[in-house]
Amino acid sequence: MARPTSLIATKGIELLTLGTPNGFKASIILEELKDAYGLQYTYQTIDISKNIQKEPWFIAVNPNGRIPAIVDHDNGGLNVFEGNAILGYLTRRYDTENRFSFAVDDDDYTRAESWIGWQHGGVGPMQGQANHFVRYAKEKIPYGMFRYVGETERLYGILDAQLKDRDFIVGPGRGKFSIADIALLGWARVLPAVGLTMDQWPSLAAWYARCLARPAVQRGFKIPSEPQMSPVEPLSADNLEYKKAVDAAKEKYDYKYTSP
Repeated sequence: MARPTSLIATKGIELLTLGTPNGFKASIILEELKDAYGLQYTYQTIDISKNIQKEPWFIAVNPNGRIPAIVDHDNGGLNVFEGNAILGYLTRRYDTENRFSFAVDDDDYTRAESWIGWQHGGVGPMQGQANHFVRYAKEKIPYGMFRYVGETERLYGILDAQLKDRDFIVGPGRGKFSIADIALLGWARVLPAVGLTMDQWPSLAAWYARCLARPAVQRGFKIPSEPQMSPVEPLSADNLEYKKAVDAAKEKYDYKYTSP
């Protein structure tokens, strides 16, 4: 595809994204809304390795220069950035039957907000730093790997406990598939990037498989293209090497898994 240089749509939702854990939040909810209500949208691939997200036209959409971002051309060209803000906006405006969200006066609306906030303030930053220290840092720092992978494990232990007797994170009974789940799916998908698998969290693994069975989730994971990072299973040869490095860092600092 040609390098994006401006917005290309004049109506509907325009998504600017890449296949990352945060990018998948927007693409999955848009695919779910398309199935449920026929909502159509346009998307453009923003290759962050080429710094497209730092160009003036993109900064006009998201001053922070990050993906994902959307423009709602049917709502005065409103710009929305940050994956979780996009989840909230799209469901408030277009999920009129609350199929993937909850009514504002429903206590589950607040429960969903709590888990989405937990993802935004906990899982995203901790797992993101784990990815950096394990995969991308030029200098391999055992303390950084031990610290952030350990915190990632602790957080997923909390989610596993929440899902012990539930199908989905929030909702009556055993729960319903909602934006609380969508906020976490992309991050759960790339656990192997830091040498982790879901084997130690059976309820988490069952939840992920349940969500992944949804056609819209499958399609959302392929937008704007097939993701480059490994899926949850199995650990690739590269990810096994990352696991060895993480295990060595844990041993150096006498790490013991605990959660919460």
